[in-house]
Amino acid sequence: MLDTPAAQVPTLSLKDQDSDPDAFAAALGGSFERFGFAIVADHGVPQPLIDRAWQETAELFALPEEEKRGYHVAGGGGARGYTPFKTEIAKDARHVDLKEFWHVGRELPAGHRYADEMPANVWPARPEGFRDTFLELFSAFDRAGDRLLSAIARHLGLAPNWFDPAVKDGNSVLRLLHYPPIPADAEGVRAGAHEDINLITLLLGAEEAGLELLDRATGQWLAVKPPEGAMVVNVGDMLQRLTNHVLPSTTHRVVNPPPERRGHSRYSMPFFLHPAPDFLIETLPQTITAENPDRYPQPITANGYLRERLIEIGLIKP
Repeated sequence: MLDTPAAQVPTLSLKDQDSDPDAFAAALGGSFERFGFAIVADHGVPQPLIDRAWQETAELFALPEEEKRGYHVAGGGGARGYTPFKTEIAKDARHVDLKEFWHVGRELPAGHRYADEMPANVWPARPEGFRDTFLELFSAFDRAGDRLLSAIARHLGLAPNWFDPAVKDGNSVLRLLHYPPIPADAEGVRAGAHEDINLITLLLGAEEAGLELLDRATGQWLAVKPPEGAMVVNVGDMLQRLTNHVLPSTTHRVVNPPPERRGHSRYSMPFFLHPAPDFLIETLPQTITAENPDRYPQPITANGYLRERLIEIGLIKP
């Protein structure tokens, strides 16, 4: 694993968007174009809420295995509730990932038009307060995501609110991730090399070493080391497709820790920001040039694209 200075992936402050939205958009867009990643401080998700969420995440995964598996939805593609250890596999990987996770989705009112595509949440009986904590955290991630999408829109020459209708009632997912302690001879890695499916991912918990991105400029793996409390944000495949690869979805992984840390759990909380299921992913005209012809002349709905990818990573069967 390369021990590379975190400064190579710039740390930006979301507070700067208030004073100079164009400069912030340029800095965020520039980091995305170069790395597919950015580090964002001052993101507005309250630290007391984050601390509570970490505590309840640890308590959730410490529950007995039989109790956790009671929240696994067979045939549900891992969309909500619990997904057991060694279930997900990165596309084209030889070994399953060494992780278990829990998904929280958007709460929809009864009879909502997306109810068939976005299943109801599964809530555990314990830890106490889990539902309230993670609905509050989901909303906080939503707000931060809206601000980041506004900056992305500016960078692309779109109206700052261009993404608002695309993500209203969007199929975003908050994933609580637990990488349990592993033996020295463990087969595979905590998360194999992959790209994310969604528009952008907002990640808390990357302070613990392990997250690496594949630098397209050098072909080397680059360690991502955010300062305490900062958020790692990366481009997903839906945004890459929408922008005709102007904003690239970068391959990344979570490698196993050095021997002295293998007895420790690793936790993280990625928020996969998705558009609404019926949003049409259609190449933005301004990203099509003679040097960069349209790679995706056939548009696809967000829900259709999501299904294709979930089949590839083994969460649903075709």
